[in-house]
Amino acid sequence: MDKIQKLAIGSIFVGTVVFVLKYAAYYLTGSIALYSDALESVINVVTAIAAFLAVRLSAQPADANHPYGHHKVEYFSAVLEGVLIIVAALAILREAYFTLLDPRAIDAPMEGLAVNAVASTINAVWAQVLIRQGRRLRSPALAADGRHLFTDVITSAGVIAGLLLVSVTGWLWLDPALAIVVALNIVWSGWSLMKESIGGLMDEALPETVLNRVREIIAINAEGAIEAHDLRTRHAGRMTFIDFHLVVPGAMSVTDAHDICDRLERALKAEVEDALITIHVEPDDKAKHAGIVVL
Repeated sequence: MDKIQKLAIGSIFVGTVVFVLKYAAYYLTGSIALYSDALESVINVVTAIAAFLAVRLSAQPADANHPYGHHKVEYFSAVLEGVLIIVAALAILREAYFTLLDPRAIDAPMEGLAVNAVASTINAVWAQVLIRQGRRLRSPALAADGRHLFTDVITSAGVIAGLLLVSVTGWLWLDPALAIVVALNIVWSGWSLMKESIGGLMDEALPETVLNRVREIIAINAEGAIEAHDLRTRHAGRMTFIDFHLVVPGAMSVTDAHDICDRLERALKAEVEDALITIHVEPDDKAKHAGIVVL
């Protein structure tokens, strides 16, 4: 089991602990805002399980039916997270609406808020771990899980602050109003997550800064060639796919052309981790004079 899978299992454990604590806070107080916070934690557990299954499947090697590997499955996991987040938000909005019609007093607010604060602190620490490791290991599922948890932390902080205000002012309507704000924030989080993941499924190119660096590496390390053109890039989970056409002198031997390709692959893989590179070699009469000029 690799590090990504271990982190995904850790998310399941942390999510379960946080849910138990947040539900205890709701049970102590009867607050609909804390109920919304606890319900989001249920979604965290479900999505953590989905993320674990996704990273486990994505780690499987390429096979006859999936010659490019299984890396994109992590994007499906992130899309599922977005859908479940939005479903949770709709459930929260329903409960908040009925509570807004009939506000009720909050029991033991300080005890409940203290328990919720402990749960939120655990979430904050784990979210930072997932975001940092997700970026380092280039795992969309882990990074998405971390960003969602961090959003949960922000909304929890808002709920705690709002319920403290309820205790001071006695404004019972503020409790369901906070739940509505939480739900709307959750909807935005879910939509953003889905949008980013769908971009991965649609084979978006690398960011322009990275593309410029790729072009620079090709220009510097393709000595002996004439130009490179038709550069294409895309992400698939942890993998980065780079392919382009390399124009060489027509009289150049296959061995010499192959050596240039090997040199380019080494240089690109040193810059772009987990890169899969395809180079199509062409003779000089295929030059377009509109690609990457070799320095």
